[in-house]
Amino acid sequence: MSASLTTRRALAAVLAAGALIGAAAMPAAADGHGHGRDNGRNHGRDHVRDHDHGRDNGRDNGRDQGRGRDHGRDHGRDNGRDNGRDNGRDHRAPSSIAIGEVQNEDGMRGDRFGRALNREWVEVKNTGRHAVNLRGYTLTDEQGNRYRFPDFRLDGRSSVKVHTGQGRNTRHDLYQDRRRQVWDDSDTATLRDDRGNIIDTESWGRRGHHHRNG
Repeated sequence: MSASLTTRRALAAVLAAGALIGAAAMPAAADGHGHGRDNGRNHGRDHVRDHDHGRDNGRDNGRDQGRGRDHGRDHGRDNGRDNGRDNGRDHRAPSSIAIGEVQNEDGMRGDRFGRALNREWVEVKNTGRHAVNLRGYTLTDEQGNRYRFPDFRLDGRSSVKVHTGQGRNTRHDLYQDRRRQVWDDSDTATLRDDRGNIIDTESWGRRGHHHRNG
């Protein structure tokens, strides 16, 4: 009986010690498990933050790239407009239409029939290779007398004489159908295009002939 009692007491002591050790280990395990959960939550939050940061960076980069594209388009359009304006100002092709020879007759005012007026003329020439329609072009003197060209096609490398008197228009001769002399001994012939721009002038008189193109 004494040995059995001693054995039971020893076993009870071992079980009690095991229970104490188990009770001490459970809080630590619980702490470790909680710590793991906290680390998981924190890691998840960090991952979300990183994802949001990446998304924000993506949006910002997209906006910046969009602004860059817009800036590029605007810059290209502005350059195109500026280059177009500069080209229009600096590279405007000169007109191939000009005044050639001038023939004015003195002492024709007493000519009742106006036949001698056809000996008075101004030559208009086309120095280019391509034909030009002179419709709307004008030829004026210093007194404001004006002749407006009809629908007339002047071939390249050719000329036409504009006579003061009356006659029938041909490929090489046009007539103002006037009864009085236009060109004086000292005068200036001015040729304008259909928009009213001066493209050529020819002056003559006491100081001789003076030609100015455009």
